[in-house]
Amino acid sequence: MSTIVINSIMKNPSLGDGPGYRTVLFLQGCNIFCNKCQNVETWDITCGNSIEIKELAELLRKKCFNKKLTISGGEPLMQIKELKELLELIKDFDICLYTGYELEEVPSEILKYLKYIKVGPFIWKERTTTMPFVGSKNQKFLEVNNEKSESE
Repeated sequence: MSTIVINSIMKNPSLGDGPGYRTVLFLQGCNIFCNKCQNVETWDITCGNSIEIKELAELLRKKCFNKKLTISGGEPLMQIKELKELLELIKDFDICLYTGYELEEVPSEILKYLKYIKVGPFIWKERTTTMPFVGSKNQKFLEVNNEKSESE
């Protein structure tokens, strides 16, 4: 099985990273480099911790009490092959992905696992604190897979 490079798993569930109490996984590595990013420590992929994807999935099953998971970074799509492998192992989770890419740039092979997605780079001049789950007005928070919640 492959490995994936992570920065961390948030110690306590978050209410600010998608609907409901969510466990947040920060993947390592970013190629977008948003000005005034709040997660600059996730940019350099060589500074993360490499973990077997199967082991990470097992860890998330233990830590994520309600199966609500947000995957952020860094830029999660930088490790797209590994991300897809992880998503397949936790496909029964309510998954939200935070990406700096636009929706059209996210492959359908990733979208099919998601319930929610935050798209668009953080732009400091457009920052906002009034829109839920986004940092700047150009970003969009979308529900992408209604069937996922209805079938669970």
